[in-house]
Amino acid sequence: MKRQLTIEYYTDILCVWAWIAQSRTEKLKSVWVDKLDLRYHYLNLFGDTHGRIEDQWASRGGFAGFGKHVVESAAPYGNAPVNPDIWTKVRPASSANAHLVIKSATTIASEAVAADLALEIRRAFFVNAEDIGRLPVLYEIANRVGLDEPAIRKGIRDGSAAALLMKDYQLAASHGISGSPSWVMNAGRQKLYGNVSYSVLNANVEGLLNFRDEEASWC
Repeated sequence: MKRQLTIEYYTDILCVWAWIAQSRTEKLKSVWVDKLDLRYHYLNLFGDTHGRIEDQWASRGGFAGFGKHVVESAAPYGNAPVNPDIWTKVRPASSANAHLVIKSATTIASEAVAADLALEIRRAFFVNAEDIGRLPVLYEIANRVGLDEPAIRKGIRDGSAAALLMKDYQLAASHGISGSPSWVMNAGRQKLYGNVSYSVLNANVEGLLNFRDEEASWC
């Protein structure tokens, strides 16, 4: 029987560290292909960006200070370009609308298609400085990747997208996830969080895929 590893992957669409981790996650998928079951979940970290910045950055320059921090954090990573206008000139009010649109895409297409949409939304914000807190902007991005806008809207209107998003938020709480990005493996027994290198991610995946059941020990 072919072993497949499930990874529950938690991010907030506005998190720069998740944007930096994007290429590492994509590489994992390309290396392990059908041996990896990557399940995408979203966190409520930037649900209220103004409140978050006021709480955490009021004494460090507010949005301008946070924007400078984001640009500097991404600078060492050539595969995660950041537009200097984000957070200084372009300030999405919330990540929730983007998460809703992604979840709505899941209901009308597939998780893989929704993951592709999520990548385009991240790129729209971090590279193009588009305000992805606004639904019209998000619908335009969905159109660009070939998704049916009326169907996306319906999923938001009828509550099905919100139901999936609330399930994500509840799963994050049950796993004790508080940061983005977070990778949860081995039925919750292994968690990796933050700016984790590809080599560490790959070593964990390889170790779990090559793990033999008889090696397990119980206390």
